[in-house]
Amino acid sequence: MDDLVLTVDEAAERLRVSRWTLYTLIRSNQLKTIKIGRRRLVPVDALTECIHNLGEVA
Repeated sequence: MDDLVLTVDEAAERLRVSRWTLYTLIRSNQLKTIKIGRRRLVPVDALTECIHNLGEVA
């Protein structure tokens, strides 16, 4: 079964960027996340959307 959400570390690994860069994307509202309790999770579809949007800007 495919994952629906990723941890911040997993999302950073998939994008091949640092955690710092991933949090920068989150703070700039380029990457949508959800919070469950104290955990911040990245929906896989939000990761795909972020990549698509960044590709359009480039």
